[in-house]
Amino acid sequence: MATLYVENVPDDLYEALRRRARKKRKSMAAEVLELLEQFVPTERELKARREFIRRLKALRELPPPGTGPFPTTEEMQREGRER
Repeated sequence: MATLYVENVPDDLYEALRRRARKKRKSMAAEVLELLEQFVPTERELKARREFIRRLKALRELPPPGTGPFPTTEEMQREGRER
């Protein structure tokens, strides 16, 4: 596993990270790692997102489902009013 050192972190950002880590009872390193995992997608995550979008586009291209042998909700409501 790689090690990352960050220099010249602005004081206000450092304090915000420190408060955030303390609030969660974590070390600053653990908090920064969690933030990186949450906001920097890996190649595997990007691939999964592309696949999801591809599948979503394929679903959008499908024709809408037919009503089938059953009446639609709108038709049932109309029928109920006519009684």
